[in-house]
Amino acid sequence: MQLGKVPVFLGLVAGAAVTAAIFGAIHHQMSYSVGPSFFTALYLPASGVPADTAPRLAAALAGAQAAWGIGILAALPALILGFIMVPKPRTYMAAGIGAIGVGVFLALLASLLGLLAGIASDTTGLIDGWLSFPDGPARSDFLRAGFMHDGAVVGALIAALAGLWPMTRARKIDIAMIDADLARKRAAREKDKDES
Repeated sequence: MQLGKVPVFLGLVAGAAVTAAIFGAIHHQMSYSVGPSFFTALYLPASGVPADTAPRLAAALAGAQAAWGIGILAALPALILGFIMVPKPRTYMAAGIGAIGVGVFLALLASLLGLLAGIASDTTGLIDGWLSFPDGPARSDFLRAGFMHDGAVVGALIAALAGLWPMTRARKIDIAMIDADLARKRAAREKDKDES
């Protein structure tokens, strides 16, 4: 059964939300590992997750809650562009999945770069004069987990632009396939004309 572009678009939006929520839960587990007091003293009390929830589970829930909307926002530019530009729903779906994958990769890469920046900042103290550290979390936890979170957001912003590439590529592929199909049909018609 061939789906139209509207159901594919809606499925891709839902897929972006679910993928981002899973990424957020896993990302928060990683950042909890390098900065637990960032969560227990600062992030979780403000997240709306019940206070009696185990800290690791609470971090995962908070990550899913925070990330699903960002996933939709990061994917929308590519998904709207593809809806308009990519002729075939099947190619549009494949390019949309690719755009979501690019987004996850860039958010993870930027998050890990943020962690490296947090470790470097913690070790060198170079930016201590520019930051005011909140009461509660340990300085190193705040820098490591905080920079990881900032990195993931920057990665999502970059992904909003980078996700356009799979859509432009999908359009070129579809147009080339349509042109090739038209050329085959034209050649077949000419061959039939010559034989008759």
